[in-house]
Amino acid sequence: MRGDTANLEKVATQVWDDMAITPEERRVAGPLVRLVASRRVDIDAQLANVTTNWRMERIGAVERCVLRLAAAELTIGDTPPKVVIQESVTLAERYGSAASAKFVNGVLDALARRMGRM
Repeated sequence: MRGDTANLEKVATQVWDDMAITPEERRVAGPLVRLVASRRVDIDAQLANVTTNWRMERIGAVERCVLRLAAAELTIGDTPPKVVIQESVTLAERYGSAASAKFVNGVLDALARRMGRM
């Protein structure tokens, strides 16, 4: 797993360099990327607990990535849950569809409540 994290760090740095991501944005994104990479199985289990009749592998790639990122952000707890959910809904709608946004909203609302964040 350690090699996977090191590879992820390299890929993230290359993507952030290519996109001219600022140091402040990297400071926020880095811990989220590392948390998703190191605890993906736990994050997926938390998400599976709040989805009804949906296995993670059945969820679309965009929705799955948005949900994992949001779950990590909720776990860290620095951002208010409503902000995490709204940003995630925006991402899901932009890169997925209106149906994706509704699905992400419902799952994250349930997750935040289960985590005691709302």
